[in-house]
Amino acid sequence: MAAPEARSLRVLVVSFGSLEGARLWLQQTGCTFDLLLDQQRKIYRTFGLGSSYAKVMKFSCLLQYSEYGIAERYFPDVPHRLLEDIYQLGGDFLLDEGGKVILSHPSKTPHDRPTMKDVLIAAGPSHHKHTSML
Repeated sequence: MAAPEARSLRVLVVSFGSLEGARLWLQQTGCTFDLLLDQQRKIYRTFGLGSSYAKVMKFSCLLQYSEYGIAERYFPDVPHRLLEDIYQLGGDFLLDEGGKVILSHPSKTPHDRPTMKDVLIAAGPSHHKHTSML
């Protein structure tokens, strides 16, 4: 399977936080994708993404987070004043050139993401599709 760039896919990361927090996150993660700030969460609501204490604080999620240190995998170091709604769930969506949703994957937990293989299969052989990660 070809990488998203080889398939003419454009990845757009959507966040609801502050500009300062977004810049810090981009710097610390090394993310090179375009980032759109949706501070009013209009895009989140359009795609039906809510906030859930129960889903984010599930034991299995907390256990996985606790294992990150052992695996030498760390979260970005975001100052407390920049933390927003930590219970906001995200998702992954693939839209064609006309804006039609061809893959919709609202996350059931913070770790629930489609595989890159699933995204590329949904994209098919055509070009100029847009992937949004919320």
